[in-house]
Amino acid sequence: MMRLTDLISGELDNSEVRWLVVPDKHWALLTRKRAMMILNRVRLLALLFAVLTPLWCGVDLVVFPFPLWLDLAISRFVASAMFACLLLYSPRGRLVDAYGAMALLFAIPTLFFIISYMLLGRYHLNAMSAAMGAGYAFLPFVLVAGFSIFPLTLAENLIFASPVLAGELIAGFLRWPWVSWPSFAGAFWLLLLITGVSALAGMSQLAFMIALVRQAIHDPVTGIFSRRSGEEMLDLQMAQACRNNLPLTVGMIDLDHFKEVNDRFGHEAGDRILREFAKTVGNSLRRGDIFIRWGGEEFLLVLSNADFDQAARALKRVREHGSSLRPDGSPITASIGLAERIADHSNDWKPLVEMADARMYLAKQRGRDQVVFED
Repeated sequence: MMRLTDLISGELDNSEVRWLVVPDKHWALLTRKRAMMILNRVRLLALLFAVLTPLWCGVDLVVFPFPLWLDLAISRFVASAMFACLLLYSPRGRLVDAYGAMALLFAIPTLFFIISYMLLGRYHLNAMSAAMGAGYAFLPFVLVAGFSIFPLTLAENLIFASPVLAGELIAGFLRWPWVSWPSFAGAFWLLLLITGVSALAGMSQLAFMIALVRQAIHDPVTGIFSRRSGEEMLDLQMAQACRNNLPLTVGMIDLDHFKEVNDRFGHEAGDRILREFAKTVGNSLRRGDIFIRWGGEEFLLVLSNADFDQAARALKRVREHGSSLRPDGSPITASIGLAERIADHSNDWKPLVEMADARMYLAKQRGRDQVVFED
């Protein structure tokens, strides 16, 4: 598995390699961006199929007898209408929505392939029509090749490719008496090979996407979430808290007298203190909590499903794990303001952060190195 990082671009960390295999424990922002990319590409392919599928009726009219052409034309226009309906699909941008859209996108041509195979099997075709009819057999190859444009894990690729592979097998068994099984086995092996290549292409896209998202969402100095990505995380957390009527506490943290550190000891010393502080706080938090560098020496702590009492216990854990030290050995202290969604009657994260910021300044006015959770 470790060798996989040498084959796929993206410069993944060791902990991120398994993300190429299963969609487990992905960052929330990565999941959100991946879902939107998949949905956009589903719409693109649906538009392409909706336009091109009925256009082939003209070719079928030239080479196939009229009854067969009419059945195929009806099937094509039904498939085209289904693709057009998929263009009107307006999901909320969740990964489950992306899965549903992909399943619909590839189910439509898979069903069309099986139906067309059954229709063609009813007729004895001549040389030209037989050659054109054989072209229908290439549809599964087109479908599995289409998976390569999606940033999917290995497990997702196999799950979505399985119905297409099953459709190929079903089509073969439906024409059992007329199928040349050595040729069919060779074609199916080629289909499996293309499926593998598509899976590798999708994993390569995902690896590159992971690297880009990691670089975009993390602060380069401390390694925690940057403000821009933190705002997106706040959007997600607030929506979830409001939907489930759960508490959500935010804490604005400002390091006391930090400007003196930069003035006396230089910015390198200041950056070291910021990194140590971020690491100390990060090690004290629960898995679902979020720590954001808001700007300069200001940090924002987001505690999901936590009221003021639980937030106070979390901050106590932070202090028990120790604090960063200045170059002269004195401790770095922090002024903290807390705000909570239910207690402060806010269903928008922006006023909640503003309340926490105001209380942080109140903590400074009261002498610093303390937590304030009321005006």
